[in-house]
Amino acid sequence: MTKRVALVLGSGGARGIAHVGVIRELLSRGYEITAVSGASMGALIGGVWAAGKLDEYCEWAEQLDYLEMLRLLDVSLLDPGVIKGDKLFERIRQIVGDCRIEQLPVPYTAVAASLTARREVWFQRGDLITAIRASCAIPSLFKPVKMHGQLLVDGAVLNPLPLAPAGAAAQADLVVAVNVLGEPEPDFDQQESPEEEDSLFTGLLNRWIPKQKSEKKQLEKSMGLLDVSNQSMELMQQALTRYKMAGYVPDILVTVPKNICQFYEFHRFTEVADAGRERAVQALDEWEANEGIQHLLEAEAEC
Repeated sequence: MTKRVALVLGSGGARGIAHVGVIRELLSRGYEITAVSGASMGALIGGVWAAGKLDEYCEWAEQLDYLEMLRLLDVSLLDPGVIKGDKLFERIRQIVGDCRIEQLPVPYTAVAASLTARREVWFQRGDLITAIRASCAIPSLFKPVKMHGQLLVDGAVLNPLPLAPAGAAAQADLVVAVNVLGEPEPDFDQQESPEEEDSLFTGLLNRWIPKQKSEKKQLEKSMGLLDVSNQSMELMQQALTRYKMAGYVPDILVTVPKNICQFYEFHRFTEVADAGRERAVQALDEWEANEGIQHLLEAEAEC
């Protein structure tokens, strides 16, 4: 049975934590991940794994609560709605270290989008954390990354599920793609609470930012618009993902419903990672069963 995998990890905010569960299930079954490509949260999880620091990252991330995550996001009040993220990515650098992509043990690609050149940018060399940060720079939410005269934002703007880099990985026997923006499923709707139905940004204001009423109202309006912008981007990503898979069909597709959590619910780490592993079990069981049947048919044909 084939074991070498080119792994493709899609965008989706906190839903991308599900990638952790998929990686763990692949490795537990003896699959060898020989290449990884990702956009946004997929670039983060894939990069941390490629650097050999996934366990350390998970140990830290599992302890984060809602308020601690907000502190790490480092919201800039001088530029309403823009998250600097310096504290967050500095903490990730402390975990991973100063690592260059070309020094990783497997080929790795982080996909970003250049607003300047109006095209995809594939990071396959250079500083790993810088590549991850560019790939995660959600427009109107995170500050863009300025680099070599270009303004770089979230790779999901153009390619939320970067299958093309995986297809170029000659050492892989099959491509496994993880889409964490699958169609919503009723089983997960009951997990929402009244607090979670509020806008991320409204909740942030009420919990963390002490402002005068007039200032707070103005900032709340700006942040509410950003929430709408994020939902619009997710809709675009879903359409782009279907388009990309029409051109590059993965051998195995692990689909996680988008209502597994909200895009900002990083404090639900263990729950979302477990859900990702459950979906990987389903997809791999189905593929392995079909692969076993195919081997039997080929054996009978030879007889």
